Amino acid sequence: MAEHAAPVWQSRPYRYIVNGVFATAVHFAVLTYNLKVLAFASAGLANMVTAVFGITASFAGSRIYVFRGSEEPLLRQIYRFILLYVSIALLHGALQSAWTDVMAFNYSAGFCIATVMQVIFSYWGNKVLVFKV
Repeated sequence: MAEHAAPVWQSRPYRYIVNGVFATAVHFAVLTYNLKVLAFASAGLANMVTAVFGITASFAGSRIYVFRGSEEPLLRQIYRFILLYVSIALLHGALQSAWTDVMAFNYSAGFCIATVMQVIFSYWGNKVLVFKV
């Protein structure tokens, strides 16, 4: 009998994408709440506060859904997750700055390139460094 591969929706990359969409939805929903209900005067400040919710949703989804089965202690995962995401945010910002400010290329293209880099590094970093599965 031939072995069958697991359906794509059971694959870790698929679960990673689903989790990313969910965390982004949480981020956007809380941002909208901050701006429309709590009437934050600054969208930038509202977004910085909101990022905590999106990042928390991303971590919880990664731990429970994407990289399930990890036996790393929770506090170690949290510490590594924070270091990974701070590093990726700094790299994203540096790439965006180099692309737009130094080379004078379109900021939208730079954002897309930096975001693709962010997704790849985030998946790899979570798999290898944070959850170690």
